[in-house]
Amino acid sequence: MDGEPTTPARSTGHPSRKAVLRAALAASIAAPAVLMGVPALARTVSGSGQAPALTPSCDDGDDPTPAQMEGPYFKPNSPRRTSLLEPGGQGTRLTVTGYVFGLACLPLSGVLLDFWQADVNGAYDNVGFRFRGHQFTDAKGAFTLTTIVPGLYPGRTRHLHVKLQAPGRPVLTTQLYFPGEPRNNTDSLFDPRLLMTVRDAGGAREAAFDFVLNVPQTPGPGPTPSPTTPPPGGSAWAVGTTYRPGDRVTHGGRGYTCLQSHTAQAGWEPSSAPALWRAE
Repeated sequence: MDGEPTTPARSTGHPSRKAVLRAALAASIAAPAVLMGVPALARTVSGSGQAPALTPSCDDGDDPTPAQMEGPYFKPNSPRRTSLLEPGGQGTRLTVTGYVFGLACLPLSGVLLDFWQADVNGAYDNVGFRFRGHQFTDAKGAFTLTTIVPGLYPGRTRHLHVKLQAPGRPVLTTQLYFPGEPRNNTDSLFDPRLLMTVRDAGGAREAAFDFVLNVPQTPGPGPTPSPTTPPPGGSAWAVGTTYRPGDRVTHGGRGYTCLQSHTAQAGWEPSSAPALWRAE
């Protein structure tokens, strides 16, 4: 989900729980996670001059961040990194920061975020991994992506792709959009609930977006529910199995130890996912 107004569109007259929690989290980390000196939740109005509909505030019972199509250019096995910049690369530098919350407004640590996007010319690298990379949220549920503003290609407005998966939960595939883009009005996939909050920053751009995943939570200190699938106990690695740190599997004739809770999917085989598995 992305930002809401500092006075939410509810009749209570009080900030939402999510706004208060995000402000508290942001206060303990360095800029640019905090934009404009406030919780960075203000939405930019759409091209019509009216505020678009918002992803609901993160209160119990509200909907999670909307899903969107994967598109034709996703590739598994992206490198683990928070910066997609390359020496001598072209484009306007873009820093995207935010948090990942569950349904009870609690931050989720250890969430996998896999980003991919077009280069400054609107082209995707389908051979290597330029402008592709994955990372995990920290203990406060925060993430930071350093990249460039993507270029345009026919039929689409400017956007970023991302897949998210909380430990032991299904994958959310969605896209993030830029406010004020002329093509927002003609792109059939554009969803105003997925607009980032964006500002100029000395020749670069800074953006903020908070995701809400469909992860049930009981309000309390623990940010992430424990997976319920039994550990595999040293069996062969298998898609769809929930693994926890310390679980042992075999794959391709080798043994591996799990480093990060996750649900296995194609592309995250132990031999190609060093962020998730350590070879024995």
